[in-house]
Amino acid sequence: MKAHAESDKDLINRYISGDQICLEKIIYRHRNRVFAYILLLVKDKQLADDIFQDTFIKVINTIRNGSYQEEGKFIQWVMRIAHNLIIDHFRKSKRIPVFDNSNDDFDIFDTIKFTDASIEDKMITDQIHQDVRKLIEFLPPEQKEVLFMRHYSDMSFKDIAEQTDVSINTALGRMRYALINLRKLIEEKNVILTT
Repeated sequence: MKAHAESDKDLINRYISGDQICLEKIIYRHRNRVFAYILLLVKDKQLADDIFQDTFIKVINTIRNGSYQEEGKFIQWVMRIAHNLIIDHFRKSKRIPVFDNSNDDFDIFDTIKFTDASIEDKMITDQIHQDVRKLIEFLPPEQKEVLFMRHYSDMSFKDIAEQTDVSINTALGRMRYALINLRKLIEEKNVILTT
């Protein structure tokens, strides 16, 4: 009876202190929700079993090596790990080669599909959009501004130049440097931008 009254945080702390049974309790508590979520997305029981196991292996390893930060959101953290593993599976199963980013004409936004062909594609596309938006935040403000105006507001370079009070060549230059810097960030952070 006491196990149901214990919070996830209490069980994790007791597990870290050496009480191995607490790990079983916390997995048992959340197993149905996590497995149902995985199965809903992958639609294959054996694959869902594999991803479920991988999820909790990652959870256990993170807790054991002291990287888990308790913020009272254990189940959300576990679900995010499961979600990321599902996306990784979908990306790998497509067997799409990683792009060659040594080409100066490469545009990150060319790799993003805007179709909802399947739930797998939608999940991967959503993750790519999130990854790109996070990377954009690392850009200098003037490059970020031009990139948002061009790709998210669909503005012409003429309109961007007028709006930012610079020449068209300056707007084009900022866009070029924004894309070069994004390529560097993709390499540094090992981000995969293919569906």
